[in-house]
Amino acid sequence: MGFDKFGTVSFTDESKAVDFVAYLEQGKVMATRCKRCSTQYFPPKMDCPSCLGSDIEWFQIEDSGKLATYTEVNYGPTGFEDDTPYTLAIVDFEDGLRVFGRLSRSIRQTDIRIGMALKPVAVKLASGRVSYEFAKA
Repeated sequence: MGFDKFGTVSFTDESKAVDFVAYLEQGKVMATRCKRCSTQYFPPKMDCPSCLGSDIEWFQIEDSGKLATYTEVNYGPTGFEDDTPYTLAIVDFEDGLRVFGRLSRSIRQTDIRIGMALKPVAVKLASGRVSYEFAKA
């Protein structure tokens, strides 16, 4: 199993954070935390750019966060052309973690509000690949 199973389009087969895909297949959206300096990362990092440590632990993002900003994508980049329109969002969590991802298509554009509660959920795509998106909390 490699990173090639992640997302709509994958531009890499290998990653030090390949466990991210295995966790998504288990229905878990995970981030990493440096055990030395406690800095949290999403997307997950296996080496800490803050303190240069490599003692990293995984943790599940289980709480809901608040929508900080979003944008509607009407023209997709290479590999995403047939997937538009979709909404990209940045969600802030109380512990300081900031996560970037898509909003679920089940959330109507007219219902999107800055500050709304969202939670990350793992999704299986029609292609058999896995990803994550934000759903209403």
